[in-house]
Amino acid sequence: MTDPKTVETVGDGSSDKALDALTGALGALHTGAYLTDDEGCIIGVNARAEQLLGRAAAELVGQDAHDMLHRNRHAEPIARAQCPVRQAVFAGGTAQGANEWIERGDGSMLPVSWLVTPCDIDDRTTATLVVFHLRDTSGAPAELPDRPTASLSELQRLALLAETTTTLTSTLDVDEALRRLVNLVLPRLADWAVIDVITERDEVWRRAVVHAEDGVMVHMEELEGPMPPVPEDSPMPLSRALRGVSSALAGPETYQGPPDSGIAVEQRRLFGITGMHSAAIAPIRGVQEILGAITLGRSEQPKPFTAADIALLEDIARRAGLALANARLYQRQRKVAETMQRHLLPQLPSVPGLEMTARYLPAPNASQVGGDWYDAFTLSDGATALAIGDVVGHDLDAAAGMAQLRNMLRAYAWAHHEPPSKIVEWLDHASLHIAEASMATLVYARLTVGDDGRFQMTWTNAGHPPPLLVTHDGMAEFLTDGHGVLLGLEAHEAPKGRADGTVTLPPGSTLVLYTDGLIEAPGHSLDEGLERLRRNAASLAHRTLEPFSDHLLERARPPQNEDDVALLAVRIPV
Repeated sequence: MTDPKTVETVGDGSSDKALDALTGALGALHTGAYLTDDEGCIIGVNARAEQLLGRAAAELVGQDAHDMLHRNRHAEPIARAQCPVRQAVFAGGTAQGANEWIERGDGSMLPVSWLVTPCDIDDRTTATLVVFHLRDTSGAPAELPDRPTASLSELQRLALLAETTTTLTSTLDVDEALRRLVNLVLPRLADWAVIDVITERDEVWRRAVVHAEDGVMVHMEELEGPMPPVPEDSPMPLSRALRGVSSALAGPETYQGPPDSGIAVEQRRLFGITGMHSAAIAPIRGVQEILGAITLGRSEQPKPFTAADIALLEDIARRAGLALANARLYQRQRKVAETMQRHLLPQLPSVPGLEMTARYLPAPNASQVGGDWYDAFTLSDGATALAIGDVVGHDLDAAAGMAQLRNMLRAYAWAHHEPPSKIVEWLDHASLHIAEASMATLVYARLTVGDDGRFQMTWTNAGHPPPLLVTHDGMAEFLTDGHGVLLGLEAHEAPKGRADGTVTLPPGSTLVLYTDGLIEAPGHSLDEGLERLRRNAASLAHRTLEPFSDHLLERARPPQNEDDVALLAVRIPV
């Protein structure tokens, strides 16, 4: 990682961490590199670029790269429409060249070869990476080879490393990162790629054994799977790599002697089946731990790997380690968050005559606990309470606020046989003083059975999407009565009293309570989402309750949804 003092970045808070990761990775490049935003302004620069340009990072960051740097051989400014580097930046693809000039801080001209490639800082923000170094006097462009080669030029190495950085750091999925890693090295550097991963339980798993066959990546599944444990003292190449000791070259002869461990046995089998005559092995290092090892092998390409190939593979493995560590941390946080969220959600009660089910889906790209919740419980007077709500935020504060509101609601509803509006008024007043929820929405309802045996619902709505009632014959309508402002507003902004709505629930009908993640999508109105929900619910009216809920989530949830979703469905007996 580069010294943070040599890298300066600008940007909004939501992208800072991803941008820091990219600019930090630039420090590992032994050539000049800088990042530009979508307007062509420099947002990050490495120490080598500062040296080549004779300019400090503070002088470069925030400036238009074209206006500050790009010149012709006579030190004259180039028209924007005629500048190949600028055109490549705004074209949005990968391009390279070898006959350009950059103005240094002292006014002298620097002849450079360059590579431009787009990269994603996060899901919403893109940038462009520009890599440059002193031009090769031959002026020949550095194209990356399509077939394995025993050596790469310096510019080819830089192009591959730049592509590795941008390709691997733009995903937070471990499997996708490994797939991209294989596609980066095959068939450019080798015929075979083998990736061994150390799991969080310190088990070794051979995640990929891939052969490049006429441009197609073919997995050798019989060689993939669990591996023996890493021996503590083995001098063999893969064992040393998995311990993080060193990289090494290897061949089939390396494992011909008596095996010193189970890993050595698997390695002999690997060389025998694949026909590799030469291999380069390097550890994949995370920030604080060894994550695994990568092996490149040659079977068709006759030239063996050399020490120069080891250096390149270590650079690639270093970038892979950063990407895998980030992806693993993200998935770990997401798993913890989902587990915590599910433990915060209740078990549904068994109510004679009623069918009841609930669903909770986390946000597709969130690693935090959400504030969506549902609840159902039997009251002291025999009525059934239903609730669904959404606390503003997607963090531990939102989760804490959600748990507090739910528990307070249960306490008030159990102790007082009052209309829902009165219960929510008390809840609203208490939440301003003793709960950690800043603002929240809520629907709270009481289900009772009348003398005629029919179910009646009384509810109040505090700024939440309206409940949906679907009859057995497919008539669907939103219950808009009893609507009021959300919880958490100051007392002088809230109305003096909340309203209740009352409805008799027809036999065989389905009541659907849901959160806004089921109906909201960027670029679409709330009315569009409500209508999509209504139509899909009506079409599923004859389905049993479990499939009804599953299909409704699948059909109604917008594909662009970035929020979590809670759903509570109740089927009235016929």
